Amino acid sequence: MGADGASLLVVKISVIVPAFNEEKLLGATLVAIQSAAVSFSQRGWATETIVCDNNSTDGTAALARAAGALVAFEPVNQIARARNTGAAAATGDWFVFVDADSHPTPELFADVAREIEAGRCLAGGSTARYDESRFLINCATGAWNTLSRTLRWMAGSFIFCEREAFAAVGGFSLELFASEEIDLSKKLKKLGRERGLEVVILHRHPLVTSSRKLHLYSGREMLSMTIRAVFTPRKTLTNRARCDFWYDGRR
Repeated sequence: MGADGASLLVVKISVIVPAFNEEKLLGATLVAIQSAAVSFSQRGWATETIVCDNNSTDGTAALARAAGALVAFEPVNQIARARNTGAAAATGDWFVFVDADSHPTPELFADVAREIEAGRCLAGGSTARYDESRFLINCATGAWNTLSRTLRWMAGSFIFCEREAFAAVGGFSLELFASEEIDLSKKLKKLGRERGLEVVILHRHPLVTSSRKLHLYSGREMLSMTIRAVFTPRKTLTNRARCDFWYDGRR
């Protein structure tokens, strides 16, 4: 939508947070989301926050309710299912998926709002940075951000998408236990080409995400998972047992 019509645009945003045993980090994420959402409310837009409790065994759901979030429940431990279940409970015109260990800023949400107002995209993501700085971490993050911007692959930690477009491509694939965000990116890019719209990767205000997994897993474990995903992608990504990096419950 152009500048003349932007002020007339009224949108409802659903922020969807998939969460499996996230009581340690979820509280800070919900505070960050609430603070960032001022960029929507200043435009007169409505927001809601939905936490999808993905069969947690800790206090994730109670913490989310206490923070004022709506809570949906998904009994099958799968990131794609959790995000889809959260989306099914959402009532917004646009979805914003944020991981439970990531902190969006008002500036990042403002960038999302500007993209929505411009009317040229149907979905997008953001570059990211970890909450601690180390040489190898920075190199790996820089490599991913470059790949993301070049191929317009959205990182699962932050995705925004028009509700209708999400439904049109069938949401996240239930065949995949990892890399479901890349599959979604490819489907949305194809839909965008058909409709003359874009998938964009925001980069002015990167999403801040937790580096906890770098402390929970050894270099050997992370290398092993990477090798499996690269050399046997289908066999690995469609098998939860082979994607234990995301599902073994380490927190």
